[in-house]
Amino acid sequence: MHIGIDVGGTNTDAVLMDGRTVRAATKQATSPDVTAGVVEALRVLLAGSGVGTDDIAAVAIGTTHFTNAVIERRGLAPTAAIRLGMPAAAGVPPMAGWPKDLRMALGDRAYMCRGGHEFDGRRISDLEPDELKRIAQDLASNDITSVAVTSVFSPATAEMELEAAQILTSELPQLRVSLSHEIGRLGLLERENATIINAALLSIADRVTSAFQQALASTSIDSLLYLSQNDGTLMDVDFVRRYPVATFAAGPTNSMRGAALLTGLKDCIVVDVGGTTTDVGAVTRGFPRPATTAVDIGGVRTNFRMPDVVSIGIGGGSVVSFDPTVAVGPESVGYRLREESRVFGGRSLTATDIAVAGGLADLGDPEAVADLDPRQVSAALAQVSRRVGDLANTMRTTPEPVPLVLVGGGSILLLDEVPGFETVIRPDDYAVANAIGAAIAQVSGEVDHIYAGDTKDRTSMLREAQDEAVARAVTAGADPATVAVVEVDELPIAYLPGDAVRVRVKAVGDLMLDGGRRWS
Repeated sequence: MHIGIDVGGTNTDAVLMDGRTVRAATKQATSPDVTAGVVEALRVLLAGSGVGTDDIAAVAIGTTHFTNAVIERRGLAPTAAIRLGMPAAAGVPPMAGWPKDLRMALGDRAYMCRGGHEFDGRRISDLEPDELKRIAQDLASNDITSVAVTSVFSPATAEMELEAAQILTSELPQLRVSLSHEIGRLGLLERENATIINAALLSIADRVTSAFQQALASTSIDSLLYLSQNDGTLMDVDFVRRYPVATFAAGPTNSMRGAALLTGLKDCIVVDVGGTTTDVGAVTRGFPRPATTAVDIGGVRTNFRMPDVVSIGIGGGSVVSFDPTVAVGPESVGYRLREESRVFGGRSLTATDIAVAGGLADLGDPEAVADLDPRQVSAALAQVSRRVGDLANTMRTTPEPVPLVLVGGGSILLLDEVPGFETVIRPDDYAVANAIGAAIAQVSGEVDHIYAGDTKDRTSMLREAQDEAVARAVTAGADPATVAVVEVDELPIAYLPGDAVRVRVKAVGDLMLDGGRRWS
């Protein structure tokens, strides 16, 4: 058996699964330190299921720790950016356009060095080891503990990033290094941004993974620990410590995977209503549809893989007012819902109170909202359905009918009919779909390279990219016998010489548990 946990802004959900069957589920309030809520969820789950800890093979957790750290500018390590590409890449310096408070939280240090490649492997200039050694001395004198190394066209040719990392760590053995070819996709500035954020999170990754391991130990669970990443798959603890940025947006991704399992649908639009926000995404061939444009993280444009998700400030904890007109959200009581909502004895009128007053939910004390005007209640519920329906319709890519799946504890706010959709499904266990998505996730590997078509034939290019994607999946913890290529994209790039082609490949496999057992 295995456990899936999803830590949201309001609730921490957990499920115990036997294969693809839910044996037990619980929803606990998220604690301010997040970890305490995970411990409580584990204790309640095990106590209610009667299952012994020895029967638990693995625990998978989706967490908001790393996203919150960037948004709140909290706990980030002093981090420097090193760009290899001079003299060609001097036009826009590293961290240009970043919010000033985020730059200052990292130390606001950047270096531009010789190096880098053209797309076809030709060098822009040679790396200068002495230049990097002088930078290492400056890093040490300024107490910089992490560094992000970005070389021009490193997804095509990564050798200079690897060499630069070796030089830096030989001078500063304790320095934490993130390399852009392992983090982001093509597009120098966005890839560099993602790498800098990843480097700043490395120290937090150590603390968070250790805290989760201690949470398992405190509940006597001696099993493998995995964290959810933002493409609907899992990564082990060592992988998270190297690439914490991959956890961003894992919550909505888990919900989409859970919705696909609960409904059996391979293609649908999923609405996940939590306590604070509503997230809407599309499932294609059983996996979340990835975003094809740059993604904003804490005010910074990045281009690492992320699900195509849109959000709105409506959830179970959204504050509702009727003066002068009906307004639901975006202000929310968050994880204080069970303290501040009127049906639970509080004084704040929330969307949950409206759902109870409208007969959509049986929670708390209905008498506490009996004084509400039925017309105002109906107007508030109609507004929620209309706004969510409008948002969901923006995710369509075809005029053909597509099912709408409602999940998340806050989906009690939505009526059974949502404007713009003929088929609306609210599956069993909808309230913990996010935790189910974490529990059933597989392991993936992905590559994004540019090849010069006049130097390598198409078959060789695809084979090389597919082999690398499979190898990355295995490195992340997939069983080699189950790994299969699930996505292959080819895009000719007309603005580059040499018949250049961009190739993106994704491979997915079942998780390999201790002793060679597969988790499937």
